Amino acid sequence: MSRVAPTALLDPSVLAGIDDLALLARTVVDGFVHGLHRSRQTGLSLDFAQHRVYQPGDDLRRIDWRLFGRTDRLFLKTYEAETNADLLVALDVSGSMDFGSGAMTKFAYARAMLASLVWLARRQGDRVGMVPLGGGDLSELVPPGGRHLPMVLEALARLTPKGEVRLGTALERLASLSGRTGVLVIASDCYDDPIAIQRGVGALRARGWDVALFHVLDRAERDFGFEGASTFADLETQVRLAVEPDDVREAYQREVAAHLDALSRLVGDGGADYLPVTTDAPMDVALRAWLDRRHRPVGG
Repeated sequence: MSRVAPTALLDPSVLAGIDDLALLARTVVDGFVHGLHRSRQTGLSLDFAQHRVYQPGDDLRRIDWRLFGRTDRLFLKTYEAETNADLLVALDVSGSMDFGSGAMTKFAYARAMLASLVWLARRQGDRVGMVPLGGGDLSELVPPGGRHLPMVLEALARLTPKGEVRLGTALERLASLSGRTGVLVIASDCYDDPIAIQRGVGALRARGWDVALFHVLDRAERDFGFEGASTFADLETQVRLAVEPDDVREAYQREVAAHLDALSRLVGDGGADYLPVTTDAPMDVALRAWLDRRHRPVGG
């Protein structure tokens, strides 16, 4: 696979479809966005960022009484230290991600999608970082930082899909790293046991990460619309298997549906976002679906 220039990962048509949105926090109070990313750190910056709705227990000294006089509603001033957050994107670099029956492989689609999110997050002032899910030592990790956008794009551009990756194990290894947490967006084809993936996501959630898992598949993997006797090769193990598609299509589709259902249930029950997407779906639509989802209150 040839090396890709970092700027090529930022598709203008993708960015045009999402640049009016932010990675919004889940909580919406009284129809008003509660805040972009309320962090545990408060009062560390004197640079005003925005207002948010008052909640019982908030410090009354921070109420904007002038705004109250104009709106008859209570809002608090928030500052840069309260709204800036960390976004870490994690890309599956297993060999199976190199499959594609259309214009883009799963890897190319996932990489461009994560690059778009990183661009969007940095545009709103968040710290961004990247980690590949593959290999043994996470040495390519770029920790979230306010000036790390070029480093993240460079690192994404260097990656190539190869070898076998156990997603659940890779996520547990990532969870074992020390440091602050934030929003973690994972892009993978999820070729692992759903229970193992649940354990990995659960370990990240237990550390405090707000996790979103984009399950990226090619349409051919979902529908198995192949015709005629063919030999299929596992891109991770290189095992080859002769198959008559018509003989196995129905059973295959049942297995895929069961796998997706198990992941949706297990990952979702653990408090993470699970978002299946196929590479023929417009990328901005897939991203907007998640970003819009984060507008809604929990249980909404």
